Amino acid sequence: MKIICIGRNYTDHIKELENEKPTDPVVFLKPDTSILLKGQPFFIPEFSQDIHHEVEVLVKINRIGKHIQPKYAHKYYDEIGLGIDFTARDLQTKLKAKGLPWEKAKGFDGAAVVGKWLPKDSLPHVDDLTFSLTKNGETVQSGSSSLMLWKIDELIAYVSQFFTLKIGDILFTGTPAGVGPVAINDNLVGTLEGQELFSIKVK
Repeated sequence: MKIICIGRNYTDHIKELENEKPTDPVVFLKPDTSILLKGQPFFIPEFSQDIHHEVEVLVKINRIGKHIQPKYAHKYYDEIGLGIDFTARDLQTKLKAKGLPWEKAKGFDGAAVVGKWLPKDSLPHVDDLTFSLTKNGETVQSGSSSLMLWKIDELIAYVSQFFTLKIGDILFTGTPAGVGPVAINDNLVGTLEGQELFSIKVK
């Protein structure tokens, strides 16, 4: 399985990091080894002094597809989740300044939190999902899939032009504003439509 991630998919997040608004979705990959094991804490890696949380709506692909048309994209997933794209912001900044890929800053072990999955048909429309992240009981990120520049079905259609989608692949759909650093002993809780889908301790 592969983890396909979308960057710069919320205008307010683009502004907070002073990035340019893209004309097409920004796509990058994480290895499957980046998934944080269930029940395990997140350990801050030694190579970074500035790890940031980025909460995102997740989609699990349920069939093989290539060159998917947007009108059929809804058939390629039946589960929605929530997760964190942990980012070594200091390392990413250095790599971006040199025009180099981000993988070292985004794909390290434990950098992908994948919470519980919910049946798509148990939720409101996928283009109107509310979600949030709290840090030590305080809300630090909140968003709605209605504010995505490219909606979920559009993203599935777009990435399938470049990668064959396979059963079990996970799509990270981008993060809203409010990204920020984590520290040892922080507790991170993610909710989607009022349901807690993960709780992570930082070590």
